[in-house]
Amino acid sequence: MPGRIGIDFGTSNSVVAVWDESRGEGVPLHLPDYGRHLTFGRGEDTEQISVVPSLIHYGDEGQHWIGNQVRVQNLLASPNTFQQMKRYISNRSPRKVKIGGKQVSNFDAGRDFLSTVLAFVAAELESQDEEVAFTVPVEAYEHYEDWLNIVAEAAGMPRVRLIDEPSAAALGYGAHIQPGQIYLVFDFGGGTLDVVIVLIEESDTAAIGRRCRVLGKAGADLGGMTIDQYLFQEVLKRNGRKDSDDEIRQVSRSLLVECEAAKERLSTSTVAEITVLNPSTGSVIASEITRDEFEDILDQHEVFERIDRTIRNAFRASQETGFTEDDINTVLMVGGSSLIPCVRKTVQRIFGKDRVLLDRPLDAVARGAAAFVAGVDFYDHIQHSYSIRYVDPKKGDYAFREIVPRATPYPTSDPISKMTIKPTYDGQTHLGIAIFEMGEERRQSGHVQPLELVFDPSGHARITQVTLEEANRRTHFWINENSPTFLGADPPAKQGEARFEIEFGIDANKRLMITARETESKKLVLRDYPVVKLT
Repeated sequence: MPGRIGIDFGTSNSVVAVWDESRGEGVPLHLPDYGRHLTFGRGEDTEQISVVPSLIHYGDEGQHWIGNQVRVQNLLASPNTFQQMKRYISNRSPRKVKIGGKQVSNFDAGRDFLSTVLAFVAAELESQDEEVAFTVPVEAYEHYEDWLNIVAEAAGMPRVRLIDEPSAAALGYGAHIQPGQIYLVFDFGGGTLDVVIVLIEESDTAAIGRRCRVLGKAGADLGGMTIDQYLFQEVLKRNGRKDSDDEIRQVSRSLLVECEAAKERLSTSTVAEITVLNPSTGSVIASEITRDEFEDILDQHEVFERIDRTIRNAFRASQETGFTEDDINTVLMVGGSSLIPCVRKTVQRIFGKDRVLLDRPLDAVARGAAAFVAGVDFYDHIQHSYSIRYVDPKKGDYAFREIVPRATPYPTSDPISKMTIKPTYDGQTHLGIAIFEMGEERRQSGHVQPLELVFDPSGHARITQVTLEEANRRTHFWINENSPTFLGADPPAKQGEARFEIEFGIDANKRLMITARETESKKLVLRDYPVVKLT
């Protein structure tokens, strides 16, 4: 069954879809052994969707198991099992685990996981030349997108396209989407919450097929694994224990697995038991969580407030278009965390029950990615702002100057910003600039202590405090660190002189383009020179 491939690499689960030309839609692909079927809906509307749990376990002899193989063999709690890889890769986590004499990072684990999935799909489709679309969170950074490209190319699939997850979800809802209408995509997965407002173009204004114009988008560092962390903390509190206790360290991964399972059970039941036995000591860590208590825990950690704030931020990002909350025709809910009843009720309170749709929470993103790579197109804008880092002589420290504002439409016809480049020392022959991708700074609440559940090098789960400095460091990424210089000065430049005048623009492929001239002679040195890929 030949077709274009869409892959939603998720924090908890991943989904693969293939474009079916005869049906005119993306169709989920089941991966035997690796995949498992999840059921959602009620009564006659019950549907099973095949997902691949985003898990990989390494054996000491160099072999590995992925997806449902890990669950079936009860390897979830093993320190050799990697989970939540997407989140660690996005945050550039340096964590490594020693397995069979070598150090394995989350980047390695994620690569091996996706490479295995891609190899299976290529064999299933009997093709090595398929174009693949990966979905990325709204708040994804350039290094994460680069990593996806590298993984696909290494797996023999160099033809790669990227699309943000909520926009893909809009396409994945298929028949529910009508031209001329505006939709809010609420994507609440294992790692992040993404909200995107899209306008479906009328047929007479769309160049090819159905097209979406992205009006505004916003993201938050909040997902299903964050909720697992809250349950983990609550169980420890009820048992009078700390994550640093030796006995808790021994069962921390098992306890985290039970917390995730309890969260899922509370979507369909009013109570869930969490019980973990330490086989070494015989002691038991246990707690019963009711749905009401679960909702109180989420309320204490301001989950509902953060959901509301992210939705408002998406509307603020769309202010220039003139659209408001009343213009939203339908809210499309996707992501496993959208299945939590109180989350759905929160969204329904904002928009009303009739406007909230939860038909394809698990596979809409992958379906839409397959549609996108098959030719369904988007108008879009740049998600993050980009700045030049320089030394402020008054402060004696680094400062930033914005060159690409957040929400800039692309491609650009005129320069979006200009600047002059000066050398920092006499005799300098290679000049350039340090370009930083600037995400939205995380504001700490005065009511909630910023904590994060992480795995230490020994594989044990623990809770650590995240400082504001560390949170903001994750949103400031030097994206041309490996090639900061691109201008040659001949003769060598003198310190402080205005040597080059440069203009910035963005092409149709979201690349930052630079045009440079020598200041005195006005000689053109570079024209539309691509420096970095933007997100």
